Amino acid sequence: MIYEMDQLPPTKRYNLLASLVTPRPIAWITTIDEEGRINAAPFSFFNVFGSNPPIVAFAPGNKDRETPKDTARNIRRTGEFVVHMVDEPLAQMMVDTSASLPHGESELDKLPLTTVPSENLSVPRIVEAPVALECSEHTTLEIGSNRLIIGVVHVVHARDGLFDDDIHLYHGAYQPIGRMSSPDWYTRTTDQFEIPRPD
Repeated sequence: MIYEMDQLPPTKRYNLLASLVTPRPIAWITTIDEEGRINAAPFSFFNVFGSNPPIVAFAPGNKDRETPKDTARNIRRTGEFVVHMVDEPLAQMMVDTSASLPHGESELDKLPLTTVPSENLSVPRIVEAPVALECSEHTTLEIGSNRLIIGVVHVVHARDGLFDDDIHLYHGAYQPIGRMSSPDWYTRTTDQFEIPRPD
C-alpha cells in the first residue's frame, strides 16, 4: 500500500501518521491565560530533542483553520508552560482535558487534581503527575498550518522514588503511558526490556 501524502486531505494525513508513528509520549501541558486561569491540554506530537540546552518540542494544532488552541495562545503571551508526563492512574483525567471548552474555562475545574506554584514560572504544575518540566518558549515555528513550539527546560520535578542518588531511573517505579493509533488508543509501558549497547 502506498499513500501519496500530497494527494490526501489533512485529516487523512493525520490519521495515517498518528496511527503509524507510535508509541509517542504524551505532553500534558499547563499554561495560564491573561486572567491567570489555568489551561490544561494533552499533546502527543511531542518529544525531548536535546540536553544542552535541555529542549522539548510539541505541536499544538488549531481549533479551526484560523484560531490557535488556547495552549499556543497562552504560550505566545507568557512564554511559559509546564509539561507533565502521564501515568495510567491519570490517563482518564488527561483525556478529559482534551475536551473543547470555551476560551477561559479551565479544564481542571471539574477534576480532582491539585495545582501548586512552579519554582521559576508563573504557570502552576499538577502535583499528581509523576514528572513535570518547567519550560520557557525558545522558538515557535509555523510551517503551513503546523505550529511547532520548542521550549527550554529549566526545572524538573520528579516523584519521590523515581531516581537513585546518581540520577539513574528505577524502571519499575516509572511507567508512563504512550499514544498509539488515532483516535483513541494508548499503550502501557509496564512490559519493558533491556538491550545493552555495544562498546
